[in-house]
Amino acid sequence: MKKLLLSVFLVVIVGVVLFLAIAPSRVDESLNPVIEHNTYIVSKKALDLHRSLTIGDWHADTLLWSRNIANRYDYGHVDIPRLQDGNVSLQMFTTVTKSPSGLNYDENSADAPDDITKLAIAQRWPIATWTSLTERALYQAKRLHLFEKENPDDLMIVRSQAELAEFLTRKQSIPNLVGGLIGTEGSHALDGKLENVKTLYDAGFRMMSLQHFFDNKLGASLHGQSQGGLTDFGRAAVAEINKRDIVLDVSHSSEKVVEEVLGLSSKPLVISHTGFKGHCDTARNISDELMQRIAAKGGLIAVGYWDGAVCGTHPKKVVEAIQYGAKLVGVDHLSLGSDFDGSVTTAFDTSELAALTHAMLEAGFSEPDIRKIMGGNMLKFLERHLPSQ
Repeated sequence: MKKLLLSVFLVVIVGVVLFLAIAPSRVDESLNPVIEHNTYIVSKKALDLHRSLTIGDWHADTLLWSRNIANRYDYGHVDIPRLQDGNVSLQMFTTVTKSPSGLNYDENSADAPDDITKLAIAQRWPIATWTSLTERALYQAKRLHLFEKENPDDLMIVRSQAELAEFLTRKQSIPNLVGGLIGTEGSHALDGKLENVKTLYDAGFRMMSLQHFFDNKLGASLHGQSQGGLTDFGRAAVAEINKRDIVLDVSHSSEKVVEEVLGLSSKPLVISHTGFKGHCDTARNISDELMQRIAAKGGLIAVGYWDGAVCGTHPKKVVEAIQYGAKLVGVDHLSLGSDFDGSVTTAFDTSELAALTHAMLEAGFSEPDIRKIMGGNMLKFLERHLPSQ
């Protein structure tokens, strides 16, 4: 009998070990697919131009997953080798800390079971992350700092205008160097404590969004239940974020929250991953009028690559959204915001960004305008709005 119980126990242990080893990568692969496609045609003119660009992306959720981004993977969307293949200079790595089960664009409850708790346990994150959203954000940031330490010629974390200038200087002699920035996917990552703005700042966070898919202690989500505005805590958080020169991201915020933040913020806003409602009328996109108001105050709108944002996934569909945005707010207010590795389906990964440059040339964009949209506007914004030191 004892031998039988021991055998059963060993089988259970082996099963648990195999589950922890295999399940997270299977989930990652299933939630972050790239549609199978033929190699995109990229003209020599487009490729030469692409290689000369400073390219920046405002939003990728890559740190959520158990991948070692120093290595190349055949699933998901982003790792350092593929960023280098795509000639990406600046990548904002956003940290996801809570995601309700049954996620949708219409209505989500903050009280629904949280999928990130399950993922944290399955990926063997530290026990502190199982109950604290702040600890989840800090852990993901810590992983990026570790990647930088282990791969100093491939990744440099940028936290200030001075470090951005240093990065650009280093990149002249190390062309493949990628500049990494850290942001939040919703400020429920504060765990309801204003002092955690400083905690995250000290850990290198330089962009914070207010909401994700559900209403939180700061205010209403575009996909939540109340469709309200900011709370008192949310207003205090906006002031604290401004005070520390952290970029304020209103992706996923309700329209009322966006309106209130436009009135409160002393800094221009970013929408780190979105589409335009007048071009793609989905519940994921806020009104064109709000987009124009964000641009009028010096803000940037970063166009995503997935169907819910741009009503398509092919590079040409992304460029159609960019064309619409150029007419609506002007090229000086446009950027890229992939939402790579954010549980979205795309038709290309970050190594294939030359297909976007080709599609933009084919659509009639000038080379100076392509330079701005592909990364020049992001670089200029960071040079102006990151902390000086």
